[in-house]
Amino acid sequence: AVGEPDTPGKGTLDPEILIWCEVHDFVLVTNNRRSMPVHLVAHIAQNRHIPGIFILNPDMGIGETLDELMTIAGGSFDGEYQDQIIHLPIP
Repeated sequence: AVGEPDTPGKGTLDPEILIWCEVHDFVLVTNNRRSMPVHLVAHIAQNRHIPGIFILNPDMGIGETLDELMTIAGGSFDGEYQDQIIHLPIP
């Protein structure tokens, strides 16, 4: 999580978070549905990549969200969500 040890600090700009996720091979889970698409386009335009971005659904509870993320983690293959923004839940 942002602000945790060995992660970007709170207040880190979105483009820097995308670079950190790319370097550390982390999928980003966020509630930032407004600006993240713009930042992802700019990130890809710089010939960069990200393992994936999952946008949280405010209508889903914590347990439901965790179940969804665990299902995705267990049932996806490497690179399946690269350079994509996926809104939870997955259809």
